[in-house]
Amino acid sequence: MKIIECPRDAMQGIKDFIPTKDKVRFINSLLKVGFDTIDFGSFVSPKAIPQLSDTRQVLEGLSLNTKTKLLAIVANIRGAEDALVYKEIDYLGFPLSLSETFQQRNTKKSIATAFEEIKSIQEKVLKSERRLVVYLSMGFGNPYNDPYEADYIQEFVGKLASFGVNIISLADTVGMAQPESIALQLSKLISEFPEIEIGAHLHVTSQSAKQKIQAMLNSGCQRIDGAIGGYGGCPMATDDLTGNLNTLDLIDQIGQKPLNIDHESLVLSKQISDEIFTKYF
Repeated sequence: MKIIECPRDAMQGIKDFIPTKDKVRFINSLLKVGFDTIDFGSFVSPKAIPQLSDTRQVLEGLSLNTKTKLLAIVANIRGAEDALVYKEIDYLGFPLSLSETFQQRNTKKSIATAFEEIKSIQEKVLKSERRLVVYLSMGFGNPYNDPYEADYIQEFVGKLASFGVNIISLADTVGMAQPESIALQLSKLISEFPEIEIGAHLHVTSQSAKQKIQAMLNSGCQRIDGAIGGYGGCPMATDDLTGNLNTLDLIDQIGQKPLNIDHESLVLSKQISDEIFTKYF
């Protein structure tokens, strides 16, 4: 099981700027916990996401190890080129929406244009000996009545596979997925595309988390995103209590031992998370 801890997603929507030193302290604590990957920052326009304008400075302050890898989000070719300058970054994450409406709102480009950019970015990523992670947002439906069905999802995944993309995460952007649909969609993709690492990035309420975690586990999903404290999530969610899946809930349900989690480091990360998000959230 790979846990992808996402402080980037937890912090990006906060209006008050979190000092770089606090971000560095928090992410350095996360690096000691034993997570597979830390989604730590983003190479996008500072105007689009001011909170992450210091990603380069944060990276310079990190104490990296060989156990945990770094992932940075990019939204276009220029962002990918900027990120690939840094050898410390193992993965680039790219948001691709199954909903044309949300694709335009989120990145101001069409799905067709996004596919073209993914193909180009994938070539650059492979040449730099890194890996691309494509996040399929609105992965369990959308509120816009845009097309959404199993064949449509498989068409997207098949096209990405033809580019050589082998890590794809299905994202429940607005927290509308039900446990049954989570288990069904993930298990279908895992079965149909065994060569691809299929992950999940869910936005949940505290009340729905346990059932949704179990649905992911039942599907055979071995790559799950979360954020300590459950902070963040999509600002377009219809429920103010919808946030990222709380990593602590995930760890409690699976158990620390099989995940090789360092308990003391996890406790410290939770303390720092509480300090930061209580102050700035």
